[in-house]
Amino acid sequence: TLLYTIKFERSSLSTLHKNMEETFANFSKFGDTKSTNQFTMEETFANFSKFGDTKSTGKELDNKKFSKLCKETGIMGKLVTSTDVDIIFSKYKPKGGRTITIKEFNLILDELCVKRFPKKESLDDKKQAIRELIAGKGPGTTGTTKVSKKGATDRLTDTSKYTGSHKERFGADGKGKGIEGREDVIEDDGYVVGYTNKDTYDKSH
Repeated sequence: TLLYTIKFERSSLSTLHKNMEETFANFSKFGDTKSTNQFTMEETFANFSKFGDTKSTGKELDNKKFSKLCKETGIMGKLVTSTDVDIIFSKYKPKGGRTITIKEFNLILDELCVKRFPKKESLDDKKQAIRELIAGKGPGTTGTTKVSKKGATDRLTDTSKYTGSHKERFGADGKGKGIEGREDVIEDDGYVVGYTNKDTYDKSH
């Protein structure tokens, strides 16, 4: 019984210690947007790092993926050009290397934020703004252009362009004739089927 009590107390202390660490971490982040932004910024980095590469660890970005990240998250635009992005990547990537890590990525953001957010008063505001801009994003989540099918749909549904038997299924107003447009309905009016000058005698005499 004594041994069980000791084991139970050790287990309880371990759980209590873990809960205290989590509580401390939660309160340390309370009201601190930088802690949250840092976490989601790392997610963004990893998302673009793994894009199109199943073997990627999510810890490195090459120039192509970095450029894609800048374009799709909104960093690149009128204020930050593709040339700026290429230059700054070359500036911070390790000598002889082809990729950057989250460490170099942070340094790049600190420099790009000045060009991207010139109207922000303080440097800290600029740094936070650029991190909020990219936070939690991934490839294809922004900047996607949908292909419009309106033109094709309009052409396919324009009954005035129909020919042959399809044309007979619609009236002049474009509305379908129903069964009349699909089958030869025999009318008991004294005219042969297919006669097109019905009721025109009085108008021409």
